[in-house]
Amino acid sequence: MLYWLTEFSAGGDFFNLFRYITFRAGAAFMTALVFGFIFGQPLIDLLRRKQGKGQPIRDDGPASHFAKAGTPTMGGLLILSALVFSTLVWARLDTPYVWIVLLVTVAFGLIGFADDYAKVTKQTTKGVSSRVRFIAGLVIAGLATYAAASFHPPDLTGQLALPLFKNLLLNLGLFFIPFGMVVIVGSANAVNLTDGLDGLAIMPVMIAGGTLGIISYVVGNANFAEYLGVHFVPGTGELLVFAAALFGGGLGFLWYNAPPAAVFMGDTGSLALGGALGAIAVCTKHEIVLAIVGGLFVVEALSVIIQVLYFKSTGKRVFLMAPIHHHFEKKGWAEPQIVIRFWIISLILAMIGLATLKVR
Repeated sequence: MLYWLTEFSAGGDFFNLFRYITFRAGAAFMTALVFGFIFGQPLIDLLRRKQGKGQPIRDDGPASHFAKAGTPTMGGLLILSALVFSTLVWARLDTPYVWIVLLVTVAFGLIGFADDYAKVTKQTTKGVSSRVRFIAGLVIAGLATYAAASFHPPDLTGQLALPLFKNLLLNLGLFFIPFGMVVIVGSANAVNLTDGLDGLAIMPVMIAGGTLGIISYVVGNANFAEYLGVHFVPGTGELLVFAAALFGGGLGFLWYNAPPAAVFMGDTGSLALGGALGAIAVCTKHEIVLAIVGGLFVVEALSVIIQVLYFKSTGKRVFLMAPIHHHFEKKGWAEPQIVIRFWIISLILAMIGLATLKVR
């Protein structure tokens, strides 16, 4: 929104700063961070008063989790509020990709909010039907993918870019739409499954979001895209502002979510942020790189799939408990130990994902 101030610039003055994506990204980060610090505690107090008993705890979960009873959920509202506000203030709103990612984020946040609300009001771990959530997510993802594809350059529409290869594209045609739907819905649910320990999901989301922000900036810059041999997608550079706002809002939330958490992210945050990562990947044509950068989320989701399929076929379990972070809890690892080690893995995967920009 503040980009319009460049109309007052004659070049070389203060208003000229607003032309630079990097300046606006830094401002978006600080705005979201300060927003989180200012409104974090008041929101937590409000959620605690409204929710009473807080988020229900699974009966079959690790015993240490029962000590968290009474902790309020829906903390994702803090992240989303900071993220949306900061993006609207600092991003160029004439860029379609910004609106696509924003609307996906808000829409998945509403699905998560409905699920959290049902759990809290009914005091059960079962919220909105998984089928309803899945179908709603597919509809949102389908519309977002179609919109993104319609704004992609003609030579990239319906194409799947492959990392490590400079000019190789896989023509999916109309199948790009269902592919994009799988990417966005899969990302949303994978982050949702990861959100099981204090601080476990938010830092990997911030790392993945920051990495995708850098990729967005490179892909949206003709000079950088040509130098690195990646496909140029005009307009995606503005997603760096969104990613910076996500990072700042995430840090503001982590201040209160660090062990022991004063508030849980809930599905409100995890579904929204996961959907956002998937939408950025689809917009920038880096869907496969997302699987690398967000490899931790992939492993968490696969652990659940493997556990369910193996148990149905044999009646036995591969893991002591799924998702896999609970497996390590059952093995005796302390919660902070799991969280920090998973953060380290996320950072390593992010570096590998960034390396794909140059190795072509």
